[in-house]
Amino acid sequence: MMFKAILIEGSRSDQKVSIASVNSTQLPEGDVDVDVAFSTINYKDALAITGKAPIAKHYPMIPGIDFAGTVTNSSHADFKVGDKVILNGWGVGEKHWGGLAEKARVSGDWLVPLPSAFTTKQAMAIGTAGYTAMLCVMALEKHGLKPEDGEILVTGAAGGVGSVAVALLAKLGFSVTAVTGRPEEAVFLKSLGASTIMDRAELSEPGKPLARETWAGAIDVAGSHVLANVCAGMKYQGAVAACGLAAGMDFPSSVAPFILRGVTLYGIDSVMAPKSKRLEAWQRLAEVLDISLLDSLTTEVAFDDVINAAGQLMEGKVRGRIVVPIQA
Repeated sequence: MMFKAILIEGSRSDQKVSIASVNSTQLPEGDVDVDVAFSTINYKDALAITGKAPIAKHYPMIPGIDFAGTVTNSSHADFKVGDKVILNGWGVGEKHWGGLAEKARVSGDWLVPLPSAFTTKQAMAIGTAGYTAMLCVMALEKHGLKPEDGEILVTGAAGGVGSVAVALLAKLGFSVTAVTGRPEEAVFLKSLGASTIMDRAELSEPGKPLARETWAGAIDVAGSHVLANVCAGMKYQGAVAACGLAAGMDFPSSVAPFILRGVTLYGIDSVMAPKSKRLEAWQRLAEVLDISLLDSLTTEVAFDDVINAAGQLMEGKVRGRIVVPIQA
């Protein structure tokens, strides 16, 4: 049986991306087959499709680090034919064929059941970005932060992780400062619950080891000078959940915030997070996230437009999440 997929072929130095027809006999190893209903385009997918970073570890590769769909075949004890499932991370779309295709074959250990609160489309409107945002919020909560402790800063607030993080924190009662390089998104960010909008330029240049104590907590998707300045401006015993490197992998900071103010920096990995933490995150999303906001957070892109949309995402022209209907 043939199925449609976004296929990256060639080599790291000379890759070609196309919409291809692939034989199901070529699917990689796995004990669960899934008919993909919806997938997404994440920042990592855009890097892979555009070739801006070595995301694809071998060729050919089908990108798509997450998907939601229906099990069509399973030899895994936890899943049966007809089950609705979600996959986020685990190297899918990097080392293992991913979700931007009509069919996927994966390890059942990588799947989580679709929460009854969500449709497959809603699950992908949340996707890896929203699941990562929830992991960040959970880290701040487990640190002991409460709304009365003060403002929470969210960088990259108009992007996938940031927009969901703003919505989650606001729903939990926190006052949120949303950082963005796109001032035209201020109305959108306030509709998600942000109380203050901050220009990204204020955090993007080299700063002092310690700045005025401003934020009780933060969620950072940027890294580099942005993360360094965020840490410098934390209140005593504040916490930062870092989950991205959009501004760079470097961290030009000092130990001052950590040893003079007791600031904690939490590294958030969503790719290889254990299943127990994934289940907790998706359960919390079902409890906390205002589903009515998902439409404003989401741009739907047709399968045939995925390659072009990946380029737009890399150029910073996309708000929130991109959902791709595969065979809804």
